[in-house]
Amino acid sequence: MSVTETKIPTATQPIDHPIDGNLTVPTGSGISTSSGIPDNPGLSGIPDSAGVNNRPDEDFSFGVVPTSSRRSFWAVGFVMLGFTFFSASMSVGAKLGIGLDLGGFIAAVSIGGAILATFTGALAYVGAKTGMGVDELARHSFGRIGSFLPSFLIAFTQMGWFGVGVAMFAIPTAEILNISPWPIVLIAGGLMTASAYYGIKAIEIVSFISVPLIAGLGTYSMVTATVDGGGLTRIFANTSGMPVMVGVGLVVGSFISGGSATPNFTRFAGSAKSAVITTVIAFLLGNTLMFSFGAVGGAFTGKDDIFYVMIAQGLAIPALIVLGANIWTTNNNALYTTGLGFANMTKRPKKPLVIIAGILGTLCALWLYDNFVGWLSFLNATLPPIGTVLVADYFANRRAYQAIVEAVETGRISAADTSNTSATRAVAWPAVIAVAAGALVGWTIPVGIASLNAIVAALAVFFAGRGVVAKMK
Repeated sequence: MSVTETKIPTATQPIDHPIDGNLTVPTGSGISTSSGIPDNPGLSGIPDSAGVNNRPDEDFSFGVVPTSSRRSFWAVGFVMLGFTFFSASMSVGAKLGIGLDLGGFIAAVSIGGAILATFTGALAYVGAKTGMGVDELARHSFGRIGSFLPSFLIAFTQMGWFGVGVAMFAIPTAEILNISPWPIVLIAGGLMTASAYYGIKAIEIVSFISVPLIAGLGTYSMVTATVDGGGLTRIFANTSGMPVMVGVGLVVGSFISGGSATPNFTRFAGSAKSAVITTVIAFLLGNTLMFSFGAVGGAFTGKDDIFYVMIAQGLAIPALIVLGANIWTTNNNALYTTGLGFANMTKRPKKPLVIIAGILGTLCALWLYDNFVGWLSFLNATLPPIGTVLVADYFANRRAYQAIVEAVETGRISAADTSNTSATRAVAWPAVIAVAAGALVGWTIPVGIASLNAIVAALAVFFAGRGVVAKMK
């Protein structure tokens, strides 16, 4: 595939960028200023055709993040750490601590962490190189209408996790206070929705506050358990005999679905190198810390919920602080991703959609807590093929993607609104079929790790489909 050289277009001249076909990029009237904010980007990133052009969208819901709007290494790093600092990971760690000896735990976390870091690191690289989030990448790789599939699956999953997270905080807090969980659900859900509404800047602030709190209190709990239990080897001595590969599957499955949303955050990174470094650190160091906090406490107390582990250690107030900060950081990212996905499907502003998703997630939190988690095993085999296709399509059509980025950087198209870019095909069938095939393999093959089986199958089907399409042209 080649990218044809084009002259700088006027407002009525399109640029043709072939990504699995011709890609037309109308420039409209939005020519970037020196600040990197287009003069006419549309209200909250709504395409100009919607007829409302009032203020810029700092989250670039429908566009490419230009270099002038990228964030610092530390800002992106803390956001990614906040993303991986999740209470569910600590609960998985507690299960690992109860089921594995020390050597088995280290092996499971190391192997599983390396797999997660590789998968999310590749997505981080693509997000930073293109400045595109999951939904913008999907529009190019799945087609205009085809992109609704990954947008819906990821947005639905993340909204579900948001509700589960709210309930995970509300239920034990209500038990301590001896009240109904509903007041806690409404207050926590409202606060988390409010911070997610303000986008990446608010997520940074919450992460900068929460990450040190979680790391400090979690480390204290782990060190206390180690000292009281007579050392790590002794703590891990009584195990249930879990196979190491089962532990690896738990580690990978704990976050590979959420990891598919990585480009939504690394598109703000200053460079691809910093994006990969921050992501690998987050998924190797951050996730390992979460598993370790849960594993040591779980092996020491025999409990598989980090909140009750800390309660058993006499750390009730720190437990509430860790739980609240932990869930808030991840829920911010989850609701932000939900808003971006729904915006792609509806072509409406992201911020009101964040509020709607937050209200739904909050009101359904207790129901989701009881009924949604079982679906996550099902979704763990569905979402990794999406990330796989995004990465594969980028490397297969790298020059074409970079042509769009260069057009944004040189002011030929608006950074905040590239949604007017229209692929000749509404649906890119090789991508859609690859996701379906990967998910089917992940659900049905009984050996190995479901998400990895799904990734391998999706890659094979995607490139086979591209070959068939090429022969048909």
